Amino acid sequence: MKKIIMYYGTECPHCHSMIPTAKKLTKSLGFKFEAKETWHNSKNAKELEKYRDKIINACGVIGVPAFFNPNTGEAICGEMPEENFKAWLKNQKR
Repeated sequence: MKKIIMYYGTECPHCHSMIPTAKKLTKSLGFKFEAKETWHNSKNAKELEKYRDKIINACGVIGVPAFFNPNTGEAICGEMPEENFKAWLKNQKR
């Protein structure tokens, strides 16, 4: 099963806004969803750093919320309308 990783921060309001949407859409489109806190978890922060170049290339910055597809190496970042996130996910199904 393909996986989408969401990197988030505990105190990030944008992250908390996206979590329900991400859970719902990833499930409905057949992805495994994994949320990894990066502000207080150094292991997850190091993992996010591993994908730094790919996330900066897609988003212009490295920050949270960041959604990453380890199968395609593609990312999308920030709080966004459900339709935008859904369109990105559909593109990840290839």
